[in-house]
Amino acid sequence: MRKFAPTSTNRLFLGEKCLRPCLALAIATLTVAMAATLSACAVGAGSRADGGSGCQELQEQPSESSGPDITAGSGYYTDHPSQAGALRVEGTRLVGQNGHDVVLQGVSTHGLAWYPQYVKAELFSELSDDWNANVVRLALYSAGDGGYCTGGDRSSLRQLVLDGVDRATAADLYVIVDWHTLSDSNPLEHVEEAKELFGDLSGQLSDHDNVIYEICNEPNGSTTWADVKAYAQQVIRVIRKNDPDALVLVGTPEWCQRIDEVVHDPIDDDNVMYTLHFYAATHGQQLRQRLSDAVAEQVPVFVSEYGVCEASGSGRLDTASADAWLDELDELGVSRCMWSLSNKDEAASCIVPGCAKTSGFAAEDLAPAGAWLKERLSYYVQGSVQGESSTPAGDERAGGGPAGQAVVARAADGKVATFESGGLSCELKVKGSWQAGERTCYQYSLSVTNPGEPVEGWRISIPFSEDVELTDGWNASFEANGSALSVSSVAYNGRVPQGASVVDIGFQVTASSELGVVLS
Repeated sequence: MRKFAPTSTNRLFLGEKCLRPCLALAIATLTVAMAATLSACAVGAGSRADGGSGCQELQEQPSESSGPDITAGSGYYTDHPSQAGALRVEGTRLVGQNGHDVVLQGVSTHGLAWYPQYVKAELFSELSDDWNANVVRLALYSAGDGGYCTGGDRSSLRQLVLDGVDRATAADLYVIVDWHTLSDSNPLEHVEEAKELFGDLSGQLSDHDNVIYEICNEPNGSTTWADVKAYAQQVIRVIRKNDPDALVLVGTPEWCQRIDEVVHDPIDDDNVMYTLHFYAATHGQQLRQRLSDAVAEQVPVFVSEYGVCEASGSGRLDTASADAWLDELDELGVSRCMWSLSNKDEAASCIVPGCAKTSGFAAEDLAPAGAWLKERLSYYVQGSVQGESSTPAGDERAGGGPAGQAVVARAADGKVATFESGGLSCELKVKGSWQAGERTCYQYSLSVTNPGEPVEGWRISIPFSEDVELTDGWNASFEANGSALSVSSVAYNGRVPQGASVVDIGFQVTASSELGVVLS
């Protein structure tokens, strides 16, 4: 039996585009007050809030909140191994054993030979529980100073990989074993060593659902896709002898930027994805377009390494570009790992230089890249496994009160209002609020559950306590009419089987005063 650690919650992705926080988010209270004027109103969402209707994009720390007990259904999930189990490729997506489309998001170590201190059980648990990551990448350099094939202590490095897998498994993380080709340019240079290593590891780890094999990091120089493919076919055959169903990641030429070369010459294997790497301060729309074109051509892509800085790992940070990149990855359902989990004195590092801690990081211990990553990951909130119900401690609910009462949600403390609309059970969660001139912006997440027969297309209405203006939304179609906001399905989430839910819906509205939801 494959191994994974049990846990009660999984992470779910709330939208095609994740919203960054605006002004300081107040601690919300959920109070019940009689509404002076009652009118029907509903909740909706559409894209990313780069402004508009007075909603300004400001850099602030997100408020902390416990996750709702949302039943799994359609949409993208950042599940952990205990929920999704072994992953398989379907089309361009990763899918778990529970039938969800899964997005992996987390962080890569730096070279294991240089920064072994971060392969720690406590840190991996921190990444899983506090950072909201569900994957960690172990970077084993094939060459260079201390590289596996160039004088490194092979026995110690191999054991460190095995220890890292065990610690990731205990933390309920997926784990990528990364054969980090870089200075050796062409993976064929060390193909025999790679075959020996991956043969050994896949034999020892064949009972682990959470292990992913990345067999060549960044082919570069004069290396062609034909070279990479020839190498990959040899190494994949070795892995398949021990683990026929393991997920394998294959690098692409020019430092994993030529994902387009795979389109007409893919590898004949059912569980392979191809890697693209970007660094936000260097790579922009041109490479994003190459990514989206490849996905449109049904190439399954995994961003196994990216950075907020320049491609050198140093230089300036460009968080605006990084946000644009992750918005695109969210929209395409592409998994990703950020470089790097280390305190190296360079812009890409998550931890400030000189910090001796290897876990238990406070805000002041995080370098700007690490702070950005932790904040970004906070927008993918927790839910429960399909068919289960797990209400987090401190999560209060409002629903079924006297007719005409308004549930007034003023900020982002994780409180949830429940109501029925369009034959569906709806849960509306306040994610945040902030002032924008004379109006107040509110950010919500929404899930809808079908208690009855399967539906093909749905529409619900959320009754607010006053007129609202829709400024943003995603994963649904929205229409605001006075105090009512209607939310309708889109092509990819209209079909909802009995007992299933659509949970990846979110939106922003503005109101002239404290906004509530009218419960009937």
